Amino acid sequence: SSGSCSVSGIGQARQEINKQSKMALALTLADPVCNDFAFYATACIGKMTDVQFFTIYRRISRGVFANKEDFPKSAANKKPVFDDELVERARRNHQNDLENIIPFILVGGFYVLTKPDPKTALWHFRVFFLSRVIHTITYQTGLQPLRGISFLVGVGTTLSMMYQVFKATY
Repeated sequence: SSGSCSVSGIGQARQEINKQSKMALALTLADPVCNDFAFYATACIGKMTDVQFFTIYRRISRGVFANKEDFPKSAANKKPVFDDELVERARRNHQNDLENIIPFILVGGFYVLTKPDPKTALWHFRVFFLSRVIHTITYQTGLQPLRGISFLVGVGTTLSMMYQVFKATY
């Protein structure tokens, strides 16, 4: 009789694996929500990478480096600089991206699992991405209150998706 229990257990385990495999297969780029999320999440990472390179450009073009070894070998003064306004603005912009884009991607991944309405999901992804682009432009040009508004729109979008995940899982 113990043999029949383990055969039954194996059958149940196989059914569970098959169910999980079907769920995993449902999350492909053929699913419009997955496809849109993949596009906008990647676009956000690309935008964040652009800000990283913009920070590097600002450092090199202004000769402002945080480490002695980063200075050109020909530089007479290799004193690290931490207070250049434009370099610090670009660096803080990149930090802000890290603090906002990573949560968007994590929460967005769970949001996709809730199988939201494709049009609603697309608007979440578009609005977040556009808010981050506007935030970057306004951060680099010092435009307030538009910078603050674009920040709040992005956070609000992530919070909206978070609410939907909580609603679906609780």
